[in-house]
Amino acid sequence: MAVSVTILVLVIALHLIAFVFAIGAERRRSEAKVLPDQYDDRTYCSYTTDASTVYGLAAVALLLLSQAVLTAVTRCLCCGKGLVSGCSATCAVVSFILSWISFLGAEVCLLAGSARNAYHTKYRGYFGRHDLSCATLRKGVFAAGAALTLLSMLASILYYWAHSRADTGFWEKHRNEGLGLATHQHHHHQGVDSDKA
Repeated sequence: MAVSVTILVLVIALHLIAFVFAIGAERRRSEAKVLPDQYDDRTYCSYTTDASTVYGLAAVALLLLSQAVLTAVTRCLCCGKGLVSGCSATCAVVSFILSWISFLGAEVCLLAGSARNAYHTKYRGYFGRHDLSCATLRKGVFAAGAALTLLSMLASILYYWAHSRADTGFWEKHRNEGLGLATHQHHHHQGVDSDKA
């Protein structure tokens, strides 16, 4: 299987857009501040925009789509016709494992960040109290997801490239073996024919 530029561009584009969404989610995390209730003497938590949740879920969807495309094209490494043994096959296996680990790590960070960012506590306290708990997503969760997204992209590119080389090597090896066998049989038949003559 030769390397398809279209597949490479698609995988890279999906990862990069997911990375941009993850960075956007980190920058637009919900923040909370304690405000007095206008109707009584209690305070409550007021939250800013929920944009991070939307960005995070968009990044999750794009990563999932990219991984699905790569898995379908390479037949998930284990469901294809087999790879020729050698450096390319070893590289394909290692990068396949790294690709899945980084992909799952990014998905967990982005999903957990999105869920936590969407969870808004509305605990109330007496006016003037400063220990009111306004739960928010801590800094760095979406950033970790973004970093793992880039790692997943690099591992996916390496996996696809190595898989394509190992897969192509498999077919070239067997084609050459077939040609060698056919040539040997052809020479053998010619020798037999000349003996009969």
